[in-house]
Amino acid sequence: MTERAALELRLNQWLEPARFKDYGPNGLQVEGRAEVRRLVCGVTASLALIDAAIAVGADAILVHHGLFWRGQDGRVTGWMKQRLARLIQHDINLFAYHLPLDAHPEFGNNAQFGARLGWAADGRFGDQELGFIGSTAPTTLATLATQLRALTGRDPVCVAGDGRPLRRVAWCSGGAQGYFEAAIAAGADVFVTGEISEPQAHYARETGVAFIAAGHHATERYGVQGVGERVAAELGLSWQFIDVDNPA
Repeated sequence: MTERAALELRLNQWLEPARFKDYGPNGLQVEGRAEVRRLVCGVTASLALIDAAIAVGADAILVHHGLFWRGQDGRVTGWMKQRLARLIQHDINLFAYHLPLDAHPEFGNNAQFGARLGWAADGRFGDQELGFIGSTAPTTLATLATQLRALTGRDPVCVAGDGRPLRRVAWCSGGAQGYFEAAIAAGADVFVTGEISEPQAHYARETGVAFIAAGHHATERYGVQGVGERVAAELGLSWQFIDVDNPA
């Protein structure tokens, strides 16, 4: 067991949310009970995750995608009312860390995703240095696609470059397709992210740098697990990761 304040302090010390210009508030988004014994981690603070956390007796939930975002409708109606009502009724704390959880060099989405594929970053790129880049043994687009399929359980969207051996891999989890040009400038042979938009296919064909979209949710399942395991061990909490399936 630990105090909510101690859990919040430790998460903020590790993830340093004040360093980032983000799209929503990082840290404690909904205050629940003061004492925390059981922590549930998940990607998004959806109703399905909240209900699953209630079912296992969670005192706190840690997510990458929280409830509140810049520019959203501020009224507590519909889906927002349902989520908040469950949290408040069951006195559950909700912690959310967005860009801080992408960027952390050890616990973050990119660090944990790369580690599962055998990639170690030796450089960073893009806005707020969220993108990771490193060297790997020469490989092919087909081999990378097979590795990603095995890890994520879904077929990635691949756009071939010029067929060069892939030695420099750049990656940034989630909806980071807009980082493709920065990855190219950083010297990547292939860029792996969660989503693809219309321009990226043309950039890949015209620059020769391959592009892979492996799923937004699929590439962001790992940061909360890294943080959850570490903070639970340090503060003496029970914890588990609950994956609410999402085709994105």
